[in-house]
Amino acid sequence: MYPLNLPQYEIKISQRNGKSYIFDSLRLKYVSLTPEEWVRQHFINYLATYLGYPKGLLVNEAEIKIGEKKLRCDSVLYNKESLPRMIIEYKAPTIEITQKVIDQVAAYNSLLKAEYLVVSNGIKHFCFKVDYKKRKLLALKEIPKYSEL
Repeated sequence: MYPLNLPQYEIKISQRNGKSYIFDSLRLKYVSLTPEEWVRQHFINYLATYLGYPKGLLVNEAEIKIGEKKLRCDSVLYNKESLPRMIIEYKAPTIEITQKVIDQVAAYNSLLKAEYLVVSNGIKHFCFKVDYKKRKLLALKEIPKYSEL
């Protein structure tokens, strides 16, 4: 797979019927190993191991509804009251992070009303704090530690 700008960790990969699967430590099962999933698993490990995010408050593939349409947020960090705190969108390492990608996560946030938005392709990571009073996204220099949220 691709080298990432994220710490290495002990990756669990399984092979079945000629396909590769990676263990998802949040869903506690093996999932299809795609470039985006490769980024997700490394990023979740980074959040939990290096930034202190509790795995019990993180959800992969969180479903939201917009009218009749069902969408899935790649990952969502909830607070202890089960309210969304951060939405995280992953792209494959070969996909450039553009305004369109940021708009995608902002659209999800129009329903979830999280305080932080993160976008990563495993190489570049962008974190924004939502200023609801000024209706702006404030770019942060780094992803905050959980204790700083």
